[in-house]
Amino acid sequence: MLISAFILGLLGSLHCVGMCGPIAFMLPVDRSNTLKKISQISIYHFGRLLAYSIIGLVFGLVGKSLYIFGIQQQLSIAIGIFMIILVIIPYKTIGKYNLSKPLNKLISKVKTNLGQALKKKTADTFLTIGFLNGFLPCGLVYMAVFGAVATGSLFQGSLYMVFFGLGTIPLMTTAIYLGKFLNSTVKQRIQKAIPVFVVLIGVLFILRGLGLGIPYISPAPIVEIASSAIDCH
Repeated sequence: MLISAFILGLLGSLHCVGMCGPIAFMLPVDRSNTLKKISQISIYHFGRLLAYSIIGLVFGLVGKSLYIFGIQQQLSIAIGIFMIILVIIPYKTIGKYNLSKPLNKLISKVKTNLGQALKKKTADTFLTIGFLNGFLPCGLVYMAVFGAVATGSLFQGSLYMVFFGLGTIPLMTTAIYLGKFLNSTVKQRIQKAIPVFVVLIGVLFILRGLGLGIPYISPAPIVEIASSAIDCH
């Protein structure tokens, strides 16, 4: 599942460049010193990964709470179905409901602090920018959050979000270095690939929830494995 998080981040990073590109382009990196520029960009990415790990930790805790109630498999199936539905339903239809409205005040505060951080050039600037950047609303981040919930574990949820963040690093770094570097044809192909991969991840979550006994893809429930072991004795 961690590989799927990385690939989601890798393919979805084009969307990230579109959403967070302006922030990346405005990073006050020292372009006269290559070593310093690399370290500044690395700190920026570390800040984003730190934010993602905290998000994963929180939603992993949510998943763990649901796991305690014994609905881990049902949750995995529900999340898989929900991810597929979000891909099928037109974006404009979803946009009408403004799902992030309850968080608008918090998001506005994050944006204000981010704007202030972009004006500074202190040692902690890049860490602050990256950290705040990680909390900005993004459809792909929401998808990764669903995956973090489905892990049913604080550590695995945090790790899932970190792998998602790692997947966004190559394209985001290239964007910082080169600016607008992809032609429209490549962008269109990647944009078309994103929904397909999200559907595949959704299917994986559904299979995982079904517990068909397929190693790594749809492992049998722990209870079922334990009962089989008892029968053998």
